[in-house]
Amino acid sequence: MPAVERSVVIARPVDEVFAFLADPTNGLAWRSSLAEISADGPLAVGTVFRQRVSGPGGGTVPADIRVTELVPGRRVAFVGVAGPLRPDVAYDFEPVEGGTRVTMSISAPLTGVKKLFLGPIVQKSMGAEVAGLDTAKRLLESRTLEA
Repeated sequence: MPAVERSVVIARPVDEVFAFLADPTNGLAWRSSLAEISADGPLAVGTVFRQRVSGPGGGTVPADIRVTELVPGRRVAFVGVAGPLRPDVAYDFEPVEGGTRVTMSISAPLTGVKKLFLGPIVQKSMGAEVAGLDTAKRLLESRTLEA
């Protein structure tokens, strides 16, 4: 099963970092693969976010997610419910000296032929997704300078 995890420390309070990253609609600002997103309700366990992400050949593919866990200031998790890949995604938030440590984890259950042929492509795609945390860090920390 392809899996990836990345942690960054963001020089902002945990509540601010959580509020930004836990809301998938903010992903348009920091996730390069996200083309469009909408929610079927407010952020809560069970909420479905309908999203389209970059796909093969320059098009987009559905990649809807459902909130499976929501612990304010600590953790938010999602599971893919539509699209060719149904990953598990989690963000964990930890207050540390100077800000907040965010750990983003993604795993994708692939079996059989899918695993054989798509595993390396999925692994690369997930690596690019977690690398977006650097963009989120820059965005959130630039708010410090503007405030």
